[in-house]
Amino acid sequence: QVQLVESGGGLVQVGDSLRLSCAASGGTFSSYTMGWFRQAPGKEREFVAGFRWSTPRTYYADSVKGRFSISRDMAKNTVYLQMNSLKPEDTAVYYCAADPDGSLWVYRGGEYDYWGQGTQVTVSS
Repeated sequence: QVQLVESGGGLVQVGDSLRLSCAASGGTFSSYTMGWFRQAPGKEREFVAGFRWSTPRTYYADSVKGRFSISRDMAKNTVYLQMNSLKPEDTAVYYCAADPDGSLWVYRGGEYDYWGQGTQVTVSS
């Protein structure tokens, strides 16, 4: 059974940085699609960043391009989300997700079968 455990969230000030981690276990991740999503209170879940483990290409939502960076450590089966220049509108619960089918549709939350429990990120002004 695939398990995803996020960590690294917290309360920060505008302009600060945070790095989220997603430790994955229970699967052969070299063929997976991995993604970070977020959900703010009263809003729908939205795509933040993602990649297909089989390629080096990464994908980002327009709202985070240039500020966030997704990376991976294959040896540790861990995915990271480096978040810089944080804004109040980045406040949300951040979720790590995994798709064992390696879908090309990295942006689509419906493609992912496994989700972590989420980690809260709060950016205070």
